Amino acid sequence: MPPSAAIDPTPHSVLKEVFGYNTFRPHQEEIVAEVLAGRDALALLPTGGGKSLCFQLPALLLPGLTLVVSPLIALMKDQVDSLVASGVAATFLNSTLDADEARARFRALHRGETKLLYVAPERLVLPGMMENLAEWNVSLLAVDEAHCISEWGHDFRPEYRRIAELRDRLPGVPVLALTATATERVRADIAKQLRLETARHFVASFNRPNSTYRVAPKAGAYPTLLRFLAGKRGEAGIVYCQSRKGAEDLAEKLGKDGVAAAPYHAGLNPATRAKNQELFLRDEVRVVCATIAFGMGINKPNVRFVAHYDLPKNVEGYYQETGRAGRDGLPAECLLLFSAGDAIKQRAFIDEKPDPEERKAAHAQLRRMIDYAEDDGCRRVNLLHYFGEAWEGACGACDNCLDPRESYDATLPAQKFLSTIFRVKQAGGFGVGLTHLAEILTGGKGEKLLRWNHDKLTTYGIGKDLPRAQWQEIGRQLIRAGFARQTEGEISVVELTEAGRAALRDRTPIRLTKTVTAAARAFAEKEGRSSSSAKTTAGAIACDERLFLRLRALRKELADERDVPAYVVFSDVTLRLMARDLPSTPEEMGRIGGVGQKKLAEFGEAFLQAIRQHREEGES
Repeated sequence: MPPSAAIDPTPHSVLKEVFGYNTFRPHQEEIVAEVLAGRDALALLPTGGGKSLCFQLPALLLPGLTLVVSPLIALMKDQVDSLVASGVAATFLNSTLDADEARARFRALHRGETKLLYVAPERLVLPGMMENLAEWNVSLLAVDEAHCISEWGHDFRPEYRRIAELRDRLPGVPVLALTATATERVRADIAKQLRLETARHFVASFNRPNSTYRVAPKAGAYPTLLRFLAGKRGEAGIVYCQSRKGAEDLAEKLGKDGVAAAPYHAGLNPATRAKNQELFLRDEVRVVCATIAFGMGINKPNVRFVAHYDLPKNVEGYYQETGRAGRDGLPAECLLLFSAGDAIKQRAFIDEKPDPEERKAAHAQLRRMIDYAEDDGCRRVNLLHYFGEAWEGACGACDNCLDPRESYDATLPAQKFLSTIFRVKQAGGFGVGLTHLAEILTGGKGEKLLRWNHDKLTTYGIGKDLPRAQWQEIGRQLIRAGFARQTEGEISVVELTEAGRAALRDRTPIRLTKTVTAAARAFAEKEGRSSSSAKTTAGAIACDERLFLRLRALRKELADERDVPAYVVFSDVTLRLMARDLPSTPEEMGRIGGVGQKKLAEFGEAFLQAIRQHREEGES
């Protein structure tokens, strides 16, 4: 604890004096209490929901060392920098340290001077590490990004499986597992792997009320992205690309068009990768064009947007990546550019996997991602239902709620599609997939189509007026509407449901929404005003914008002097609260959220002076 802390500190006193907050976020207080009572816990909190505080705060109240297993070097340094700035004795051990620095940190650990130690899972199995931990009086084991331990997760890392060995080496030490995204299956696997059978599960809402979700047709992708970025001047964001080359090419194009951008992917040499990440964290570049190698552990709270230039492989990955925008609770936008061509590419990649079970799971995940992209209902409802959370009504903060897609009388194309499903089954006794059905409708000449005599069906070629991709999207809408079903398995086929048979028999009128492709023209016309059309104001803090920009410039100056990212000094939320409340004394500044005692002593007067000057200029 910092010397200024109370004699008998409590979770609430530490929360205010060290971290600068008056109240806990949902579930934080209960998780802290569980850990302090010496019990295991599994915490599922959304990105930006305050997972780190759940082990950082108890570390200051427990007698020994809190060991944090973290997957990335960048995450360790980021969190340690922020903790040290708040007066907490935190450190990390990893390969970036030279021998002298590593020895100094080991000496501090042996002397019991460190409260939090961050290590990667690989470090745990190095010779002597387990023995050291036994000597360092570990009182809490925190496993961050715990979904990495599950083979059912989207980011499985085999080395995480070794963490369970610590349970035997550190008997009686409580384990806190934390993740921002996990289905029930992944949660169960985390509990099994870490032996958390009796642990309480704390599951927060997956809803991110400050985020706006939007899907746009990929036709004209680059101009669409430029228009999107034009509405985000001065704001930081991430653009995710499928390939390394795509990330590099896009960063170069954006640079030529005046957008400060840098690429990030696993193929860059480590020095370049670290430099580009640092430029982004320091606000020297505002956009990172990245593969999925970028993001986990990036603690930059003022990322205002995430755009997906290519289709993600699964909903879990998409949800986690979009969660990197708006971690500070201020408004954020998430844009996904979608095309059927991207889905075809993803399927080709999946088909190259040697394991049939892995192919089966990947195809099912991709189908769910495509359903999200094409859905004409509320995006928030779709996402939350995926994670098993009920949400009714319209969110008012996604493209489908703000600008509902036009519907049309689809009785004729629906009859053609449903009839093709029926004719295929009638002719051969087996079903086929969406792609094959679309090929029949458009008069294709595929080898299987001709071998199975599907060119002799009465519906062969009756849909040549529409492109094959549009027929596939119509088929997926009919599946979502319950007129057909898609079987599970590596070879997925489409079958009629009872509702589909009835619609075919009775020629039931069917209305569908215009497909994403068909909506392209309307979207292009609306996109110029997309920023203003989003109604999400959750988390917005009205303040003196000129003063906010002034305080932001001061923050960057102070951060550069200390060689740390700007948000280590204060978050955007804290600066906006200053620009709203205009504190004039240290006592008033200390009441601002995010201003702990250490930061008040170090930075308070500089910001008070800037606020005074701003008020004087306004009065003169």
